[in-house]
Amino acid sequence: MFKKTWAIAAAAGLALTLAACGGNSSTASSSSVTSDGTSKASSSAAASGSSGSSGAAPASGELPPIDPTVLDGAVIGFAQVGSESGWRSANTDDIKRAAEANKVDLQFTSAEGDQAKQIASIKTYITQGVDVIAFSPVVETGWDSVLQEAKAADIPVILTDRAVDSDPSLYKTFIGSDFVAEGEKAANWAKKEFADASSVNVVVLEGTTGSAPANDRATGWKNVLGSDTKFKTLASQTGDFTRDGGKKVMEGFLAANPDIQLVYAHNDDMALGAIEAIEAAGKVPGKDIKIVSIDGVKAGMEALAAGKINYIVECSPLLGNQLFQAASAVLKGDTIPTRIVTVESEFDQAQAQAALPDRQY
Repeated sequence: MFKKTWAIAAAAGLALTLAACGGNSSTASSSSVTSDGTSKASSSAAASGSSGSSGAAPASGELPPIDPTVLDGAVIGFAQVGSESGWRSANTDDIKRAAEANKVDLQFTSAEGDQAKQIASIKTYITQGVDVIAFSPVVETGWDSVLQEAKAADIPVILTDRAVDSDPSLYKTFIGSDFVAEGEKAANWAKKEFADASSVNVVVLEGTTGSAPANDRATGWKNVLGSDTKFKTLASQTGDFTRDGGKKVMEGFLAANPDIQLVYAHNDDMALGAIEAIEAAGKVPGKDIKIVSIDGVKAGMEALAAGKINYIVECSPLLGNQLFQAASAVLKGDTIPTRIVTVESEFDQAQAQAALPDRQY
């Protein structure tokens, strides 16, 4: 039995205990969340303090703690983008772990990179009348219709990992990284690493075409290096976030451009594929050709610790705790931040070596 109506009614009294200093009801706020799921404010603005009968806004943009009585037995449909990388596998595992820990009835599907398949899954969740729908979109565009269907059915939607370009009123919140900032961090490292070089020949392994991380990581890189004529982009092509894709694209890059000095990979799996291609070409990854990547999955960190990757900007896949914090709050009728940004790190070789023994993914 679905529990949305019951959960909101049962929690009506509890909602008042979460009241905080009120702010302007139109003021947006975001919350930062560490990789272990602990939320903290990342905005000086408070979330809406005008709660009425729908529940109170969290203090200072924070997500309230999970209410176990609300999530116990709640039916939540999660439409995953696919299983294209080690990052995605860790993300799926963490969501399933958190669902089990909170006794959520998780209805899980994987689109395997097919937007039509993902939309079909969401439509099925709407037909089933689940309590909450969550998904990590394959691409940014083309979601308006299905999101409007979910809203008409009074089913709240939570976005994880990737954003959409739809009207924000069609979903409750977006939980994930600041992909533009990740691209900027990677570019800032490159700028420092090659500070004494007169020119730098760069190739880019792009993520899935049209996806938010690919778009934004490219934007972040260009924000820092777009006007720097020293950095010359010889080629830029999608490897679709996969190791095999990264290897094949890098093989083509090497065949056409023998003087590559730097690879910017939108994720670790493509960087790992590039390493295979570089080694097969008789070059030394990390020395002859330097690599900067984004993610921080274990295999990537191991390559960094071994000196085959030079720098990694972290993008944490551990979103399960904050997903269910948000779901709990939504089912209680609480106002939550419309943007929840995860707190992440950056790693050089020594930092990777130090972090690996306790790495969760």
